[in-house]
Amino acid sequence: MSPVHGVISKFQRTARRWSGRGLSAHLTPTAAAERELTLDQFSVVKLTVRAVADARSARTLGPQREGTGVVIDSSGLVMTIGYLVTEADTVELATADGRKFAANVVGHDNATGLGLVRSLQPLPVKPVDFGQSSVASPRDMVLIVGFDGVAPAYIVSKRPFVGYWEYLLDEAIYTAPATVNWQGAALLSREGKLLGIGSLAVGDAIGKGGIPGNMFVPIDTLKPVLGDFIANGRATTKPRPWLGISSQEVQGKVIVTRVTAEGPAEEAGLQAGDVIVGLSGQPLKGQADFYTRLWKTGEAGVEVTLDVLKGSRVEPVKVRSIARERHFRGKPVY
Repeated sequence: MSPVHGVISKFQRTARRWSGRGLSAHLTPTAAAERELTLDQFSVVKLTVRAVADARSARTLGPQREGTGVVIDSSGLVMTIGYLVTEADTVELATADGRKFAANVVGHDNATGLGLVRSLQPLPVKPVDFGQSSVASPRDMVLIVGFDGVAPAYIVSKRPFVGYWEYLLDEAIYTAPATVNWQGAALLSREGKLLGIGSLAVGDAIGKGGIPGNMFVPIDTLKPVLGDFIANGRATTKPRPWLGISSQEVQGKVIVTRVTAEGPAEEAGLQAGDVIVGLSGQPLKGQADFYTRLWKTGEAGVEVTLDVLKGSRVEPVKVRSIARERHFRGKPVY
């Protein structure tokens, strides 16, 4: 048995100890009720979003979305995963007792993948303290807190995450066992401090196969840009070039699985099934290499040349990039 498998096998025993300490409000409902713990005490709220009527993201994310927000200051600022608030028309926050609060989107940072909203009224929820995700380690026990409850878990790995939607984290936090309703969930340390925000369920949490789990965006990725994010709705760094390609890596080749409707790649003639084998005449080593080199070509708006295998021929395809946020539709202003 591997060390990681051994740690996970002790999950239930350790969960009972945490529950006995009053940290797991929803694992033992009767005991939790006796302690009168609520999700508000974990600084989370339920987040419900309705997208604008003609949202371009509705095809993949749906017109209505539901997840968790984490209260991070006393003015009603709430952090969540960014895809929940993409093209949002209305945002509603709800506390554990069912009270509802309207909110506005502050911004969505495409580099980190995190989003911020602000309640239009003060929230009766104590803000969470930030932890240091950089010092969190595999084998550390953590709490995953979603709008519907709390579950203990272990950090089982910290490694890069490559997303098919032109997204890359140098180091993400992976936990196991898997939990549901991870979208925007708070990852808390044993001291109750915020380590990350829930992004995805994954089939392989340890990177060696076999154990499903969840991926979290580390809170340390946001700290350097939080001030700009709040003031401007995004980090003030130059927006990266975006092509509108969904892809899959197979043996180092980047296979296009979908092109975003009305996006740069579609306008350039790329199609699902095309294989991107190079950038500007230089061969690619996979998705991470593709994204890293794409973002180094210049600011959003730069024209890039992709070497694309179409059938049996490699053809150069010029694509005029844009900033990702330009593609999505904003809330109507009347």
